[in-house]
Amino acid sequence: MKHGQNIDELCYPFIYETSVLCDFEVVTDELCGHIGAALSYTPADMPDLAADLNHLQPLAFHVNGSIRGRLAIEETDLAWLQSRLAHYRMQVQGRANGFVLPRGVAPISQLHLARSAAKKAIRAMVRVEQEGVNVPMILPRLCNLMCNFFFTLTLVINQRRGIEEVAFVSKSYGLPRRPAQQQQ
Repeated sequence: MKHGQNIDELCYPFIYETSVLCDFEVVTDELCGHIGAALSYTPADMPDLAADLNHLQPLAFHVNGSIRGRLAIEETDLAWLQSRLAHYRMQVQGRANGFVLPRGVAPISQLHLARSAAKKAIRAMVRVEQEGVNVPMILPRLCNLMCNFFFTLTLVINQRRGIEEVAFVSKSYGLPRRPAQQQQ
């Protein structure tokens, strides 16, 4: 595919590339949007979370351009996010010991969508590297931290609101069912 002469019909200069790199950039664009949505729905009485999301959102765009362009993520970015993750984990210690259903009042759903988009970005980076393009390991490390950070923020927000998460018990994993319980 090739774009025509009308620049208004082109949303992104690399949109017609067949490489996974463009897919990665689209996913990290989505990630940045989900962070922005979560930030816009963050309650006014939680300015600490808003400040952290405000700091984190541009990092998603820096991840976006760090493969095609110059690496824009530094170890200090990871150290900052790791420290914020540890800070919030202390607040919700022992709150969730397994999977929970990803639902709740805003910004909970937006944070779960951001978490999922960060995972998609990691998977896209795996495929980009498989295509022979060097992916600095700092990028998937940051996206993994983001996943854990977003999940932890959902726990923090629910705790502050007095809401319990809904546990998800998988039928696919864990202890096998007893023979009498198994389907025939």
